[in-house]
Amino acid sequence: MIDIQSLTIVMPEITLAVVAFVCLIAAAACGPRVTRHIGVLAIGAFALAGGVLFCPERLKHLLDGALPVFAFGTQFVDDSFGRFGKALILTAASLSVLLSWSYFEKTGDEKPEYPVLIMFATLGMMLMVSASDFISLYVGIELQSLALYVLAAFKRDDIRSSEAGLKYFTLGALSSGLLLYGISLIYGYTGTTDFVSVSIALRQHMLTNPGIVIGMVFVCAALSFKVSGVPFHMWAPDVYEGAPTPVAAFFASAPKIAALILFARFLLTPMHAMAGQWHQIIVFVALASMLWGAFAGLAQTNFKRLLAYSSIANIGFILVALSVGGREGLQSMLVYLAIYALNTLGAFAVLLCLRRDGKPVNDIADFAGLGKTNPGLALAMTVLMFSLAGVPPLAGFFAKYFVLLAAVDAGMLPVVVIGVLSSVVGAFYYLKIVKLIYVDEPQGAFDPLPDWGVRSVLALSALAMIGITLAPSPLLDATMKAARGFIG
Repeated sequence: MIDIQSLTIVMPEITLAVVAFVCLIAAAACGPRVTRHIGVLAIGAFALAGGVLFCPERLKHLLDGALPVFAFGTQFVDDSFGRFGKALILTAASLSVLLSWSYFEKTGDEKPEYPVLIMFATLGMMLMVSASDFISLYVGIELQSLALYVLAAFKRDDIRSSEAGLKYFTLGALSSGLLLYGISLIYGYTGTTDFVSVSIALRQHMLTNPGIVIGMVFVCAALSFKVSGVPFHMWAPDVYEGAPTPVAAFFASAPKIAALILFARFLLTPMHAMAGQWHQIIVFVALASMLWGAFAGLAQTNFKRLLAYSSIANIGFILVALSVGGREGLQSMLVYLAIYALNTLGAFAVLLCLRRDGKPVNDIADFAGLGKTNPGLALAMTVLMFSLAGVPPLAGFFAKYFVLLAAVDAGMLPVVVIGVLSSVVGAFYYLKIVKLIYVDEPQGAFDPLPDWGVRSVLALSALAMIGITLAPSPLLDATMKAARGFIG
């Protein structure tokens, strides 16, 4: 019998899946000439899914603070925490499609499969965000991962892109093995895959069971790989450098959001009773990520690799918020995610704007003199770099401030001190780019700026960093309501 109520709850995912399959058939039938049209349909599908997600009835449910609802038994949960994450994912996916249009036209790799793969990856992320069972968790992760493997190697004739896809696939398969082994241990000892039932079983009689602890460690390791937390970060710099730039921008935003929200669900629902055990793991990964991302980034000369290490350092801050737990920790995590995603997409948009003699620019040294050759682009880049560095009063400063404030309230002062020190070290390579832009002499003129898609993403990101600084209340209110609606 068809469960109409469950179908209604998962309607945003169904909407996206239907459009993705239609676009897949159109891509196979029509070929490259419909690439731009499928890209438009993809953005329309994201907007439509967002409209269904926040239709008046669902929005009233969100604003009234109603309890989360489940679909298909307990496989899928719909709450304000997940809706906020899906809104961020859909936004990041839409901007990633915009970033790709002129890039693939210029490289001769324009294929309709790209927006289709983005849609299927986004569908997997939306399932991850609402997973309330280990089965649905795994299905969402694999749907996302399979699409990302192909995206990383999208430029098949480019040896670096092929290498990036192979590395990501190999290490991703390893992380999937770790995840399945951890899930099997938890299921074997509790007899259930449902998050809430696992939590109840642990509270009753299994808190000290070593098998459960080992299973939890394996799942945490697999999810740490998905967010590129140290020591499971080794794939990120190579994949960011080798993958096409729009793909790297997508990797740095939407998948991180989905994996971190899933991480929060796993730790604060089935594993909530074992906070004493997993807190140590998350704090270690957070500290190692902040320090390694800050210090390893100093030696980078490739801008995409620098953004990879910047991503690792920022993941460390987000994991600090996750280790705090509670509403304060979740709210600061969501604030950081929203600001970080827009900031990083803007930085990649700047990189896509820079071409010299028809060839893309990837080295940090190539930013020299940008303030003289293109003042507007230089100003946008300066805003984004200052925000990533956490320079007040830009949005990136508030992101780090709220995380560290939550850690102070939780009594994690040593973590706060290390976080501040790593932020100071990391600020060096952001400010180095600003110095190159305004102090050094240009190495030559850049090609004209690309189409309106890339410029729109860049303008939106830079204005968002300024807008959040001037009016942070809408973001803070939205994240507060999302954190309150979390089921744990």
